[in-house]
Amino acid sequence: MTRGEKPPTHHIDMNTPSVARMYDALLGGVYNYRVDRDACNELLRIAPSTQLLARNNRAFLKRVVRILHEEHGVRQFLDHGSGLPTQENVHEIAQGLDGGCRVAYVDNDPMVHAYGRTTLAENDNTMVIDADMRCTSTIFDRVEDFFDWQEPVAALFVSVLHCLKDRSDDLDPHAMITRVVDRLPPGSFLVLCQLVSEDAAVRDGVTLLMERATGDRWGRVREPDEVRAFFAGLEVVDPGLVDVVDWRPDTPPPPPEMRATDWVEWGGVARL
Repeated sequence: MTRGEKPPTHHIDMNTPSVARMYDALLGGVYNYRVDRDACNELLRIAPSTQLLARNNRAFLKRVVRILHEEHGVRQFLDHGSGLPTQENVHEIAQGLDGGCRVAYVDNDPMVHAYGRTTLAENDNTMVIDADMRCTSTIFDRVEDFFDWQEPVAALFVSVLHCLKDRSDDLDPHAMITRVVDRLPPGSFLVLCQLVSEDAAVRDGVTLLMERATGDRWGRVREPDEVRAFFAGLEVVDPGLVDVVDWRPDTPPPPPEMRATDWVEWGGVARL
C-alpha cells in the first residue's frame, strides 16, 4: 500500500490552472484540463521555448537519478514538488536500477495524490506525502521511518523553486533549502534547478502571467546568481551550475537552434 497518507481533503479545482497540470500538458500528458492547456498556450506566446525546457528538465532529472545511484550509491530520493510526470517517475528510474531504492514524493496538488494512490498502491518502497514542500518538519516526520538515516538521501528540487515567492520568514525558499540540508545525513545530495532568464521582460512577463493564471500561487523567474545563492557553502559537483542540458549529457550537445534563448532551466547538484 502507499505509505503514510490518507486521502487528501482538498478538491481538484478544474477552473484554475495548476502548475503540476501545466507541466504535464507541456510533456504531452493526459492529467490536465482545457484551462491548463490554455494557460500553456499563453505562456508559449511569451516564452516559445517553454515546451523544450520542460522536456530538457525531465531528461536532466532522469540523468541525475541514474548517475547518483550508479556513481554514488544513492538509493533514497526525496522529491519535493514532484508534480504529474508523464514519463518515467523518479521511482521508476531508481527502482529500474535497483528495486530496493526508496522514493518519497512531496506535493500538495490533489491530482498528484489521485495519481499516486492509483499507481503506487502496491509499491512498498514509494510513498506520497500531502504537504507544502516548505513544511520541512512535517515532511521529515513522515519519512523518519521510511528512510535509513545512516545512508545518503538525494533531496530533489527540480523545476519547483520558481513556484515559491521570496519571503521574510521561514517560508522563504532559501530558509527551506537550509532546513532540508541541515536535516540530511552526511554524504547526501541536493539537486536543484529552476527557471532563470537574463531578460527582464521575460522574467516579468512570465511571472505576471503565472501569478494571474494560478491565482497568485507562483513565485518568480530568477537570475542565475540568485539560484547560485541556494548552493552557498555547499560542494557543487562537476560540471557545476549550468543550463541543465549541459549537466552530464548522455547525447551530443544540442545545436544552437535547439537551445532555449529566452529562458533556461539552470542549476546543478551539490554534495553535503
